[in-house]
Amino acid sequence: MGRAKAPRSVTRPKKMRLYRLDSGYALAAGDELRRVVGDPFADWTTGEVIPEGLEGGRVLAPVTPSKIVAVALNYRAHAAEQGKPLPPEPLFFLKPSTAVVGPGEAIVLPDGVGRVDHEAEVGIVIGRRASRVPPERAGDYILGVTCMNDVTARALQKTVGHYTRPKGFDTFAPVGPCIALGLDWSNLRVQGWVNGVLRQDSTTADLIFPVPELVAFISSVMTLLPGDIISTGTPSGIGPLLPGDLVRVQVEGVGALDNPVIGDRP
Repeated sequence: MGRAKAPRSVTRPKKMRLYRLDSGYALAAGDELRRVVGDPFADWTTGEVIPEGLEGGRVLAPVTPSKIVAVALNYRAHAAEQGKPLPPEPLFFLKPSTAVVGPGEAIVLPDGVGRVDHEAEVGIVIGRRASRVPPERAGDYILGVTCMNDVTARALQKTVGHYTRPKGFDTFAPVGPCIALGLDWSNLRVQGWVNGVLRQDSTTADLIFPVPELVAFISSVMTLLPGDIISTGTPSGIGPLLPGDLVRVQVEGVGALDNPVIGDRP
């Protein structure tokens, strides 16, 4: 839920979207897009209207996180399709910040790694420094929700038996197109599409470990910083990507994150 600190005199609608353009942050509320004055992770308000809307600048990944904390096997059906037992507590790993790309940027399939899969996920964007947060206060530390694609070199993952290398390649963390504020993250629909074909379709109501528990558990281990992302897990229906594909992650209330897929560059 949007927890940015703002001047008390500023009245904002409950549901808004923060975009990061090459010219800075902008806030969309209804049909209007306004420039953000200040820091979205501290004190901020809105400025002038951008008359050309999102066409007035390139839309970038909405954050540059210090880390992405991704949760594995957090949907029962996905654990089943992987042939793995349900974890007794959240199982998480880190994706590097260097893997992040924004809307429209290409996912590059590395040479020689075999099958690479899409994983549509709901991303939770941390709004302020969080350490040892109790579950009932998790919302105080969350700025909003974004779309996340936890791209995975599946064949390599099965070979090496861990997560970091198969999920840490450059371009393996598409994020965007915005941060949606004011959403109820307990029951958001998340979908994964490839070339217009629906492959993944579920809701966060089916998470084994819901968002407040994830914030509490992860922040008991490591400090979460403003702009960090918790990628909450992927539902069943993961599948391979090929050069020429267009993959979409769609999260209710956030919008759609589209990324083309290309082969490795020389």
